[in-house]
Amino acid sequence: MDYGLNGKTALITGGASGIGRATAQALIEEGAHVILVDLKGDAVSDAATKLGDAASALQADLTDARQVEGLAASVEERFTMPDILVCAAGVTGAKGHPLEMKDSDWHHAWDTDFMSVVRTMRAFVPPMERKGWGRAVIVSSENAVQPYADEAVYNVAKAGLLNFAKGLSRVTARNGVLVNTVSPAFIETPMTDGMMDKRAEQDGVSRDEAVRSFLDEERPYLELKRRGKPEEVAAAIAFLCSDKASFVVGANYRVDGGSVATMAI
Repeated sequence: MDYGLNGKTALITGGASGIGRATAQALIEEGAHVILVDLKGDAVSDAATKLGDAASALQADLTDARQVEGLAASVEERFTMPDILVCAAGVTGAKGHPLEMKDSDWHHAWDTDFMSVVRTMRAFVPPMERKGWGRAVIVSSENAVQPYADEAVYNVAKAGLLNFAKGLSRVTARNGVLVNTVSPAFIETPMTDGMMDKRAEQDGVSRDEAVRSFLDEERPYLELKRRGKPEEVAAAIAFLCSDKASFVVGANYRVDGGSVATMAI
């Protein structure tokens, strides 16, 4: 399918692996040049090398406002300001009883999962508005609308992204920049690999057995009974980045295998 992205430039945070890297591949296949950004410099450089000439890599800590400003300056100097922005960087954060989370736990998740997106949007969306065309997609989570008690810090940060994206979309759409979110559930990424490895170690089972027990006990509404693939999320993101999504504004696309039980949002 021709998404009209030939010659476009996309900047993807969290681009070294998982959903970010899969999105880069999807956009490259549609003719875009991608700039991968990640905290892990060696990993993001390796990812860009493997993706080929249509990919470049930059390292940045998005929790540092000055580094985000420096990232924008580097992109403008070395490449061109992006037409497409995909914010896929994030962490699960601390887990446990919501009232037992320390202030530092809340601040870490908020700064990494929420404020990093705000900083990145602040740096790269206004140039899109000045050009009169742009797409911005934020990766949220099923947790934003279906919070799990032991993942409170993550729930709150991801829910904040939905509200932020909706509000921002209302003021950028008139300038040609469409902002939307995608909310995955239990995708096969390094983040969930770590979760499952920890569960496997605690239960004395294999990773595959840990995945099966997690689905049965923690995600009973995930009807497909498997982890999703990064490529399945990337397909939805690529659509939202395209001309085919020219009438989609402030929407939240769930790619969750049925995991969210409600009809709302």
